[in-house]
Amino acid sequence: MGDVVVRVLSYNIHKGFSLGNRRFVLSHIKEALKTVPVDIVFLQEVLGHHDEHAKKVEGWPLVSQFEFLADELWPHYAYGKNAVYEEGHHGNAILSKYPILEWSNLDISTNPYEQRGCLHISIDVPGLTHPLHCLCVHLNLLRGGRQRQIRQVCARIAAAIPETDPFFLAGDFNDWSQKISATLEAEAGAVELFHYTSGNHAATFPSRYPVLKLDRIYVRGLKPIAAQVLSGSPWSSLSDHAALYGIVKIR
Repeated sequence: MGDVVVRVLSYNIHKGFSLGNRRFVLSHIKEALKTVPVDIVFLQEVLGHHDEHAKKVEGWPLVSQFEFLADELWPHYAYGKNAVYEEGHHGNAILSKYPILEWSNLDISTNPYEQRGCLHISIDVPGLTHPLHCLCVHLNLLRGGRQRQIRQVCARIAAAIPETDPFFLAGDFNDWSQKISATLEAEAGAVELFHYTSGNHAATFPSRYPVLKLDRIYVRGLKPIAAQVLSGSPWSSLSDHAALYGIVKIR
């Protein structure tokens, strides 16, 4: 069997609003995503439903944000509802060109103010003998909470992903202190894609002038080929985060 190439993108879409919530830009995000060849998309801060926005925001889609973005390009998707409130709910989503075999959403909240989850799916990629696992997270702002969450994620990997199966772990890690990569490498055997290919983590926030290194794509059982931050036009005028893009091979 030859190498199988998989292209992935991780993006905190800020609930479809631009930096500072000035404009609703979900349709522009959709158009930007169409310009990049991607097999699997990891999304954070995705609104599954919001009554008030649906009434007041011009251009609000008739379906959930993840369904609107998936459209015809990614026919398979899963959504993890994390934060639930009177007007609606939001969470993480994964869009895939490949069929989803199983999915679950693990509650990794550590305080009542930050409702967080780890969305875990396994997918069937043509040419692979094992399922490809994909985990999408958006971790706490406070370091202590992030440390507990990473231990929960590592426990999930150990319990639910066989060592023979490759995986992605992607999302907004809020890890400006850059402590998480060492833990994931030691406990889960995962390396960060951008760090592996460039020697440093990617600066992705704020999108207009990225300084903080918050967004990551970790891999195990995959061969990193390339990684880049999607910045400049049109990305810098969309979400408050820049998107992170990567290419791997699976043998």
